[in-house]
Amino acid sequence: MTSELIYKYLSNEASEQEVQQLFDWIDASEENKKQFITLKKTWTLTALTETISRDTTPVIALKPKNNTRKYFRYAAILVVLLGLTRLAFYFNERTTASKEIVLELSDGRLEYFTHKNENTLVNDKGELIARKFTDRIVYFGKVLDKEVSYHTLTVPYGKRFKLTLSDGTLVSLNSGTTLRYPEQFGINGKRNVYLTGEAFFEVAKDKQHPFIVHSDKIDIEVLGTKFNVSAYPEDKTVSSVLVEGSIQMSEKDNPLNAVLLKPSQMAVWQNESKKIVTQTVDTAVYEAWTQGELVFQNTPFSTIAKIIERTYDVEIINENTVLAKQSFTGSIKVSESSVANILELLKRDTPFNYSIKQNTITITPIFHN
Repeated sequence: MTSELIYKYLSNEASEQEVQQLFDWIDASEENKKQFITLKKTWTLTALTETISRDTTPVIALKPKNNTRKYFRYAAILVVLLGLTRLAFYFNERTTASKEIVLELSDGRLEYFTHKNENTLVNDKGELIARKFTDRIVYFGKVLDKEVSYHTLTVPYGKRFKLTLSDGTLVSLNSGTTLRYPEQFGINGKRNVYLTGEAFFEVAKDKQHPFIVHSDKIDIEVLGTKFNVSAYPEDKTVSSVLVEGSIQMSEKDNPLNAVLLKPSQMAVWQNESKKIVTQTVDTAVYEAWTQGELVFQNTPFSTIAKIIERTYDVEIINENTVLAKQSFTGSIKVSESSVANILELLKRDTPFNYSIKQNTITITPIFHN
């Protein structure tokens, strides 16, 4: 009966007497309050399902946590309001035209990736070393160790990119990421790359040449494996999630401070404590961005805001303290969504106001003075 009353209240169908009855029940115990919040979240994510069959506008699909499957099942769909069309157009246009992906060659030359520049890439000697496409670059070949030179690839906010290194390693680069790597790996020695930001590595197996990802404070060494590394400079942590194989994370200034990861484990290095903490995770959550999907699993809004900023190249200023304390679970297709879509979705659970000035979004409480 209580669940029915809650849904009746959320649907604005409850009488004044029923509303008072519900409020008295909520105030009776902390457990009742938690049950109400849980049902409210469920109602928020499912209330619009029936509208989908009558509306042909784009949608955002939300998915709840499910420990029995690697991926999330669809739980509900949010209809994009017609009034948001102009905002969606604005953000999509901005992320397309704002910044370019830039490759700095070893001799200082700059290469830009646009829609019409598929071609080959040569070194300063005029030798072919890679093929360049609009959304990726593929390297090949090896050189003597004394001849190893480096390229630096920078992916701005709002974009993602892939590259195949000369050893066959596939790297997916997330928004706001810079990777420095050899244009061709050496015949001997280790395979060293330098990361700022986030990348997913599928490392080509080569036991004679260990592959090492260097960040500002942490080194990650592998032989052949799949793993994700997040090392954004504004974060106070460096994390790595292992999908398959094995990797070792160690502190650069203290190599003895190290952990060896097993598949489905995540290691997080904490800048302040200098500790490396491990836990078991659902790796699908950390692979999803490589397929253009944002996945949140009981994720704090502060983290969601950072992800939105990087993905859509915007700035979010949150002045709503209630929203700052909330966590959300769901999945959103980047190509089918805009920032406005996501904000409207979050508003249905935790009401707030927001305003947009150029690429800055300011979030305020409903009763903001």
